[in-house]
Amino acid sequence: MKTLGKLGELLGSRNSAIAVTALGTAGLLLILISSFLTDRKQPDPQTQEKAEQMSQAESYCSDTEERLRDFLRHIDGAGEVEVYLTVGTGERYIYAAEGRKSSQDNRTEEEKKYVMTGGSGQREPLIETVKAPAVTGAVVVCTGCGDPAVEERLYKAVAAALGISTAKIYVTKMK
Repeated sequence: MKTLGKLGELLGSRNSAIAVTALGTAGLLLILISSFLTDRKQPDPQTQEKAEQMSQAESYCSDTEERLRDFLRHIDGAGEVEVYLTVGTGERYIYAAEGRKSSQDNRTEEEKKYVMTGGSGQREPLIETVKAPAVTGAVVVCTGCGDPAVEERLYKAVAAALGISTAKIYVTKMK
C-alpha cells in the first residue's frame, strides 16, 4: 500500500508526468525503429536460392577440376597438371509433365501440364531430372606442354572428358 501511495505522489507532480510521457514516447520510437531494422536482416529467399546455386556450381566445378587433373596426370609426358574450368548456369531442373496431342483438319494442338505433388497447401512440381551445370571452357597448364604430341593428347582427352569442342580448351606450359 505504501508503494502505491508513493507512486501516486510521484505521478501527481508535473515533472514526473512529463518524464513518464517522454520515456513512453522514446520506448515507442525504439520499437518502431527496431521493426525497420529486422526487415533488412531477414534474407531474401531469391538471393538465398541464387547463393545456393552458385555454391553448388562452384562445388561441381572444383570436383570436376580435381577429377580431370588426376586423370590428365596419367597421360604420357604431361607431367604436373593444373586445370581451371568455367561453367555456364547452375543446376537445371527438368519437371515431369503430362500432355496430350490432338490433330484435326491439318491442325495439331498440344496441351502440357506439370505433374504436381504434395498436400493441399504445399503443392510443388515433380522433379524428373536434375542436370549438372554445363562446362563452357577449360584451361590446362602442365609441365610437359612443350611437345606438340602431348598437347594434342591433352586437347583430345579434355574434349572427350568434358564433351566440349577443342576450341573451348586452352593448353599451355607451366612455368
